[in-house]
Amino acid sequence: MSVCYPSSIIGFGHAVPKRQVFNTEIEAALGLEAGWIERRTGIRSRYWVEDGDTLTDLATEAGGMALKNAGIARSEIGMVLLATSTPDHLLPPSAPLLAHKLGLTGAGAVDLAGACSGFLYALVMGDALVRTQERAVLIVAANILSRRINRQERASAVMFGDAAGAVVLAPTQDGLCSLVSSTLTSDGSHYDLIGIPAGETLMTMRDGRTMFAQAVKTMTECGKTVLQQADVEPTTINHFVPHQANARIFDAVGEQLQLSNVVTARTIRDYGNSSAATIPLSLSLGQSQYRKGDLILLTAAGAGLTGGAALLNYTG
Repeated sequence: MSVCYPSSIIGFGHAVPKRQVFNTEIEAALGLEAGWIERRTGIRSRYWVEDGDTLTDLATEAGGMALKNAGIARSEIGMVLLATSTPDHLLPPSAPLLAHKLGLTGAGAVDLAGACSGFLYALVMGDALVRTQERAVLIVAANILSRRINRQERASAVMFGDAAGAVVLAPTQDGLCSLVSSTLTSDGSHYDLIGIPAGETLMTMRDGRTMFAQAVKTMTECGKTVLQQADVEPTTINHFVPHQANARIFDAVGEQLQLSNVVTARTIRDYGNSSAATIPLSLSLGQSQYRKGDLILLTAAGAGLTGGAALLNYTG
């Protein structure tokens, strides 16, 4: 007989490096006029790691915060899912090292390379693991993108930052958030719009305009899908937490989903675009704003193309 346990988010966490990089530094290096970056992206600053900082160090800080916030014994964690595009090594995966640093002895651990949608992929997979195994899951999304951009190339140098966000999923109905509906998608016909070619270290962006259009399309379609699944009207959404790729992208998505700008999270202003980490980072930063019964809509699209959306009900 199959058993399906409940699943709830019981803790949030986040972490950023110590060094905050403001637009003035980048604009001066690239010869851009003051205010150019914020007008086009909505970004005022971002955080970059220093030499010697590692992806698993950043992920450990966020994961540790989420575990403390959850108040859960580390022996209860059965799986660690690390959503990242910038692991410490190509082989072995970084998740086992993250689990070790957090003292999660015996927990399974694996990396997920879902680009900017990686957290949503990990959230859906983690939810399934909790429901079938009755073990808690730690999900950490983390990236160090400052080491993967050409700082002389305007398209990427102005956008990306380093950060980590985390949640703990547990088999309980008495947590902070429940997953109401979700969808995941991909479109490999746009596979080469953004990438790091094999044998290289720096990110390339082939066609920014097409990526912009596809991101808006994917995030909008996925958002509509989860709202329809849950039979929820856009006017009932209390918080819209999109992937913080570019303010113009998620403003366009919000408009097409008929969501008020008032409900949109804008962590991109201070933290930039950290790929998969932006949604859990935003959730952790915004936790104090959530009230019991609030509906939280998440959407993302990224390289691959990958995409997805999820609807959460804040029950805390």
